[in-house]
Amino acid sequence: MTLYFTKEHEWLRVDGDSAVVGITRHAADELGELVFVEVHQTGTVASAGDAVAVVESVKAASDIYAPVDGEILEGNAALSDDPARVSFDPEGEGWILKLRISNPEQLSALMDADAYAAFIG
Repeated sequence: MTLYFTKEHEWLRVDGDSAVVGITRHAADELGELVFVEVHQTGTVASAGDAVAVVESVKAASDIYAPVDGEILEGNAALSDDPARVSFDPEGEGWILKLRISNPEQLSALMDADAYAAFIG
């Protein structure tokens, strides 16, 4: 599995033609404790940059964007009952959705862990 990051503070863990997507620790810390997470419907086809989910905290609401073109395979059902899971484990059990990647060439435009660390400074 390969890990990628976006300038919108999302991460993707790619395995074959699919990816698990979530927000980074940096984004989770900025948002604070999440109180609501909603993922667009399974089967939704999105282009890179399209909103595919919404997260809300006591501080703010924020869209989650498709990092690459693909189809939503599923949302993390555990977040319905426990959206704060994203706040406490954003890069693990707090994943937000799974996406089938339709254009793997787009992955080359994303950052690796070192580039993301430099980006957030």
